[in-house]
Amino acid sequence: MKKVLFVCIENANRSQMAQAFAIIHGKDKVRAYSAGSKPSGKVNPKAIRAMNELGYDLTKHSSNSLDDIPKIKYDYVISMGCGDQCPTVSAHNRIDWDIPDPRDLDEAGFRGVRGLILQKVNTLLTNIN
Repeated sequence: MKKVLFVCIENANRSQMAQAFAIIHGKDKVRAYSAGSKPSGKVNPKAIRAMNELGYDLTKHSSNSLDDIPKIKYDYVISMGCGDQCPTVSAHNRIDWDIPDPRDLDEAGFRGVRGLILQKVNTLLTNIN
């Protein structure tokens, strides 16, 4: 099992959805984590609704800081395009995805970002060795 960490600033939207998609579609391939450099302390209700539309209960997640995640060497650390480099996190591979923050978008815009995250997670899962 590859260990994948998804990181954004608040750990409330993008990284939460990426972790959820990795859990859904990579359950036999990856162990997925998410964290934020400055976590908000809660998952955005819009993200919860967006994932609920797909049958995934994001209320099981919590907004974590980088201090809350296991201190292991991750196979992949994926930042969501927010500039977080996560120098304190050990990783074999670091990838930056340029994903806009959906926090202030309307529902249609939020779904568009959700779709982009799903596409990127599926591509990652296809290419993981």
